[in-house]
Amino acid sequence: MAKILPILSSQLNIFFIFSFFFIIFISGEAHGFAKALDEKLFGLNEEKFTHLRLFWHDILSGTSPTAVQVVPPVANSSTAFGLMNMIDDPLTEGPELSSKMLGRAQGFYAAASQQEVGLLMAMNFAFIKGKYNGSTFTVLGRNTVFSKVREMPVIGGTGVFRFARGYVQAKTYKFDQNSGDATVEYNCYVLHY
Repeated sequence: MAKILPILSSQLNIFFIFSFFFIIFISGEAHGFAKALDEKLFGLNEEKFTHLRLFWHDILSGTSPTAVQVVPPVANSSTAFGLMNMIDDPLTEGPELSSKMLGRAQGFYAAASQQEVGLLMAMNFAFIKGKYNGSTFTVLGRNTVFSKVREMPVIGGTGVFRFARGYVQAKTYKFDQNSGDATVEYNCYVLHY
């Protein structure tokens, strides 16, 4: 009996060690709060690269503005430093506001530079048409509005644009100095699954 106990003990130890590594192997990680997952289980098969060209309409004037000031700029700022506008801007297929509505740009922009008119843009492009209906991607970046072309990163998305990354290029199409209304062409280059 005395010889059997060490052998049995040794076999139990091997069993427990094997079980421990088997559990880690099955779960993918040794953390209780996270584990590795198979991308294929979530439909993440082939990454796609999509180009979208659309027009963003920022309307400050009239009875139904799509951009409203929520924080005024600091006094005596030539760059409107501190200004913050909340937006729900139309995204259309063409430069006319009457062209086909594709979605809305929802978020805010804030004047974040004291040296030039430079905005911090934080907005979701929320689509309402076709295969992109219900999908979004998020733009977060610096927009120096008087530059001919501005580039901002795409940092994520939902729906068709899940796991999105990429960039947008903004180019002013039309700007009314009296009203502040602007139409901006956005070329969006998005990698997604």
